[in-house]
Amino acid sequence: MSNIKILWVDDEIDLLKPHILFLEKKNYEVTKCQSGTEALETLEDENFDIVFLDENMPGLSGIDTLAEIKEKNDSLPVVMITKSEEEYIMEEAIGSKIADYLIKPVNPNQILLSLKKNLDHSRLISEKTTSNYQQEFRKIAMDMAMVNSYEEWVELYQKLVYWEIQLEDIEDTGMFEILESQKVEANSQFCKYIDKNYPDWFNGDEDTPIMSHTLFKQKVVPEISKDQPTLFIVIDNLRYDQWKAFEPIVNNYYKKEEEISYCSILPTATQYARNAIFSGLMPADMKKRHPDLWLDDVDEGGKNMYENDFLTAQLQRLGLNIKHEYYKITNERSGKTLAANFKGLKDNDLTVVVYNFVDMLSHSKTEMEVIKELASNDKSYRSLTQSWFKNSPLLDMIQQAQQMGFKLIITTDHGTINVKNPSKVIGDKNTSLNLRYKTGKSLTYENKEVLAATNPKTIHLPSINMSSSFIFAKGDYFFAYPNNYNHYVSYYRNTYQHGGVSLEEMIIPFVVLKPR
Repeated sequence: MSNIKILWVDDEIDLLKPHILFLEKKNYEVTKCQSGTEALETLEDENFDIVFLDENMPGLSGIDTLAEIKEKNDSLPVVMITKSEEEYIMEEAIGSKIADYLIKPVNPNQILLSLKKNLDHSRLISEKTTSNYQQEFRKIAMDMAMVNSYEEWVELYQKLVYWEIQLEDIEDTGMFEILESQKVEANSQFCKYIDKNYPDWFNGDEDTPIMSHTLFKQKVVPEISKDQPTLFIVIDNLRYDQWKAFEPIVNNYYKKEEEISYCSILPTATQYARNAIFSGLMPADMKKRHPDLWLDDVDEGGKNMYENDFLTAQLQRLGLNIKHEYYKITNERSGKTLAANFKGLKDNDLTVVVYNFVDMLSHSKTEMEVIKELASNDKSYRSLTQSWFKNSPLLDMIQQAQQMGFKLIITTDHGTINVKNPSKVIGDKNTSLNLRYKTGKSLTYENKEVLAATNPKTIHLPSINMSSSFIFAKGDYFFAYPNNYNHYVSYYRNTYQHGGVSLEEMIIPFVVLKPR
């Protein structure tokens, strides 16, 4: 603590001698000034860690001195001390980015608390967070051994994400590494759970969670009303932790009414999971009922070209006579156009917006070195998503929706995972290209790293031919062909992919919000 240098500015500084002696006994170094002008001159010659500044001084006032300090060193924390409780003074000081605001008479412990809050804040939080996670570590490990339902997996995954976000800024990287190993173990156990239980969910199993093909009917339809327009936003490829990263921004405009984590179907890929949301059908049923709208992996053409057709058919099947419009945003230009024309949507009962940014970010991370640098891990991936959202046309739409009284629903079709470990696979020329799942015939693969569906009908997936099967990569594995193996592995390792089985891909957010 002996390296902490304090500048204390007060025209009655001699009256504060007991406070200064108290701080010096705790090894703080205090420099005294009796005016704002003297303080500014002192700051020209010396560096300080924090300034205590009297608001009411003759000559250059505390507020004016504060403005001068911030102009020269915006990052220097300044604690304003005043006799006045006038609201306008508080507002002016807070608006000038003060670190703290104390009202006279102050006692030494108040000063000490302010110092710790501003200078020891990170260290104290780091120590407390580390201590709390150490206590929680064993409980998470025990829970992992006992978990036996989808809801319990949701609870465990959310707990892991909570601690991941809490630990990401602490100084003790060892704790973060321990958490990462817990996530790997959790994914290993979750894959076993899915392998054992997933097929039963299509047979009316009582533990069946809400899934992609039941989401619209069970969760969206009950929210649609003729009395209030609903904005239904599907952000492609959005993980639970990414939602948590920008949830505070949404909370400025909307209050959360409900949040659940539903389960993406397999494959956790857009053409399967998102089409399932809009059609209300599993892929095998989509192919059977709508052969003109469904395309298999090996077919030519875009696989998500008919989402609005699927949605219209589902609305008719459910007997919903509502006015709805559907928009897909694939670039900033189309996002800005929709935001500019948003007021024209006020008469819709349901407005659906599919926003593809996060998916584009995921894929561009594979293609562009600069994105690989910006999103090298989950922390930076969350941060990049948050930064995009703050400056996106989507936030503009949400702000307008709030002003127009829209109910807001935010969800996604599947998540994504940072893949790290290659798994060799061999297939014929008609095998699908996705890195996290493969479909085709005569697939050869490494068993322990794969969840296999040799009969796709059992999980309601279409077969390209009679002997087709599906395989899904578990945890953070990705499929690589033996040909040019090393180049392929180095190119795709540490990129974000989806289509397989993991907590990150399958346990995904669905949130209902009402305008503030």
